[in-house]
Amino acid sequence: MSAAQTSGFAAALLSSPLAGEEVWWQQVAELGTPLVEAQDAGRVWVTFLWRDPDGDERYSAIRRVYADINGVTDHHSTSPQSLERLPGTDVWHWSMSIEHDWRGSYALIPVVAAQLPPVFSDDEQQRDEQQREWWCSLFPCAIADPLNVAQPWGEQLSAAHMPQAPSQQAWRAVDNGSALPPDAARLTVFDWRSERLDNQRRIWLYTTGVSETPTQRPLCMVLDGQKWAQETPLFAALDAETAQGNLPPAVWLFIDAIDGETRCRELPCDAAFWQAVQGELLPQVAHLTPFSDDPNHTVVSGQSYGGLAALYAGLHWPQRFGRVLTQSGSFWWPNLQFITDFDLRDTLEPGVLVTQVGQGGRTASPLVIFQEAGRREADIAFVNQQMYDALTAAGHQVHQRVYAGGHDTLCWRGGLIDGFRWLLNDAGLTVASQG
Repeated sequence: MSAAQTSGFAAALLSSPLAGEEVWWQQVAELGTPLVEAQDAGRVWVTFLWRDPDGDERYSAIRRVYADINGVTDHHSTSPQSLERLPGTDVWHWSMSIEHDWRGSYALIPVVAAQLPPVFSDDEQQRDEQQREWWCSLFPCAIADPLNVAQPWGEQLSAAHMPQAPSQQAWRAVDNGSALPPDAARLTVFDWRSERLDNQRRIWLYTTGVSETPTQRPLCMVLDGQKWAQETPLFAALDAETAQGNLPPAVWLFIDAIDGETRCRELPCDAAFWQAVQGELLPQVAHLTPFSDDPNHTVVSGQSYGGLAALYAGLHWPQRFGRVLTQSGSFWWPNLQFITDFDLRDTLEPGVLVTQVGQGGRTASPLVIFQEAGRREADIAFVNQQMYDALTAAGHQVHQRVYAGGHDTLCWRGGLIDGFRWLLNDAGLTVASQG
């Protein structure tokens, strides 16, 4: 993201008589989008631009360019936010004011007349179903921002980082396309067939750095392993942080969720899953590479349902999982009303795990926890505050962080690195450079 411009920069750019000309677009491409201008009170003015490849309204069939911005625009709306065409040009634009430390994923969705919203029913339930079906039908049209100078984020997403967003230095090589693939000599991929769970999943096992005492290396468990091993590979960031001395040499265990149905069954407070992990998976991993069995050298990490699962594991088996990294944890579970009827949040029965922690009194086995959630995921932020209050009252050591963003992998990837740094360095582990 380029440096913030002075106030009024985008307005002047759009009012230029050259707007839409090739020289004008060259200037925009050099700046990169979105354009960011400084404002007062910790905010910035952000402008998104898109060039219509078919020209102005006389030649182009494009009727809307929807902006799908994580935690900002409402994808449940029957009239979602669109960029506007600058009349007589190929320029589409839209601006917003947002926190100067915000970070978020976004996509642009150009659509033609046939893809505009349908006539919605007056019945609320039917209208919601129509809206969801219509919005999902637009997914194939979503594109990354061609004018964003960073590498596309995922297949159809771009990343927006405001000037004061928390550093994600560990991901710089990934963002500029220079990241190396994981070292094959340190990566083992295998299938774990669980007798207890009666299923099979992919496991990724990665080691970082060089340790003179391999049996003391921390074990770092990453739930939704397919996301962090394949979709948003964590390996390069881990190697970079280890080489710079920010993380100790460690054993990283990525556990696949198999599919959505299995994930929804195993991650929300499922004892059988964690019994299988301890009784079946960890012994297999120990045969492949040594690691510490000290709970203070063991971190379980996860997001959303995974954040719930990570904390559940620590609370129920503190003798094995002493450190927890939970991001945007679904601590509403199983009370879905926190999501569907958020206005009633102060009257709702807390989630099961929040209740268990609250009723358990002071713990004899305090966990060390890194917990974060986004200000722009209001329901998740609310239940995370409930959990934080319960955990601290019970005597657990919690480092809480609320970031300016939503339920967004782009935010979580930075929190993962920050959380592991805090949890592992706090454990008194020796941090050594990678050999």
